[in-house]
Amino acid sequence: MYFIHDDNPLPSKAQTMYSILLALIYLSFISLGLPDALLGSAWPVMRAGMGAPVSFAGIVYMIIAGGTILSSLLSDRVTKRFGAGMVTAVSVLATAAALFGFSAAASFWMLCVLAVPYGLGAGAVDAALNNYVALRCASRHMNWLHCFWGVGASIGPYIMGYCLTGGSGWNEGYRIVGIVQIILALVLFFSLPLWKKQNAGTADDGRGRSPALKLPQIIKIRGVKFILPAFFGYCALESTAGLWASSFLVLQRGINPETAAAYAAFFYMGITGGRFLSGFISDRIGDRNMIRAGICVMILGVFAVWLPGAPDWLCLNGLIIIGLGCAPVYPAIIHATPANFGKENSQAIVGVQMASAYTGSALMPPLFGLIAGNISIALYPAFLLGLAGLMLFMTERLNRAVSLKPEL
Repeated sequence: MYFIHDDNPLPSKAQTMYSILLALIYLSFISLGLPDALLGSAWPVMRAGMGAPVSFAGIVYMIIAGGTILSSLLSDRVTKRFGAGMVTAVSVLATAAALFGFSAAASFWMLCVLAVPYGLGAGAVDAALNNYVALRCASRHMNWLHCFWGVGASIGPYIMGYCLTGGSGWNEGYRIVGIVQIILALVLFFSLPLWKKQNAGTADDGRGRSPALKLPQIIKIRGVKFILPAFFGYCALESTAGLWASSFLVLQRGINPETAAAYAAFFYMGITGGRFLSGFISDRIGDRNMIRAGICVMILGVFAVWLPGAPDWLCLNGLIIIGLGCAPVYPAIIHATPANFGKENSQAIVGVQMASAYTGSALMPPLFGLIAGNISIALYPAFLLGLAGLMLFMTERLNRAVSLKPEL
């Protein structure tokens, strides 16, 4: 197996095989993002037809999140048993089947049942692909791959909006995305021999030789107890910032709802655009410094949102700055995992990291909702600053814990 980390040019045949496989992984990251915003986009129409309250979308979301957490925790065992290629193909197929089920669902309980394979498939493919790329690809590819996830997450609501405005309904939106996922799953199944050829003779391939680690063993690895709360804090900050940005701007700053909604979307555009730009510099700067820089930019953005008496344009653009700061952190944490904890442990630790991340994104936005409802939404910047501080503290503790390793 030839690695993109190496500076030596690859033989032409190996380069061709690698390029094809990398293209498939890019497509898979787009596929990961496609369904993520469908439920939010379609729920106002879906719930009316099913007679479900507005709040019930949270139940479906929590079931999906539970599935992703479970499959992430099991990713080490499953990927070492079947290989990253097979796990990716089967997981995409499971997600596609769930999306088709969503398109035919006539009641809320059916959505809850289908949310289980949806979450399990999404978590398994996410953990398997992220570790595969962390082991084999340069940091720039990790940033660009997560940028492509953002492209998929942006296309999904567009497809749903087109179906809703065109009169074909939310069912057709889910069906279209399901078809795209099935096509990708078929391509991935046909590409399995290519995955095997690329992995031949390597100790850190998708089907590892070391036994799967149990959770207590993973926690005992030096530095893991620092990276888990750091990743929890990152995804908690990203999801809380995005979900509550518009409400903060309208209720606390008095900004009109249309402008607030636009800048809440710009926050996510900042993440996607920032990851594209990060890809050009990450190999030179290194993962640790990309994480440090990203968190510092986040903190600057939070202060721009928070400053009392500051003009509205500074507050609005502060959200974009927060998004730009978020951009490199997630890819860099994942990419640094093999170097921080060893290639033989990376799949297990990536899975646990992602479970921690999903837990943060599932629990902390509702927690801030309780704070906003019972105390004040003015605490939005303070809440984000606390999460950014948690990230900075824990990542620096991690750096000291693995200080015997070379700088990334």
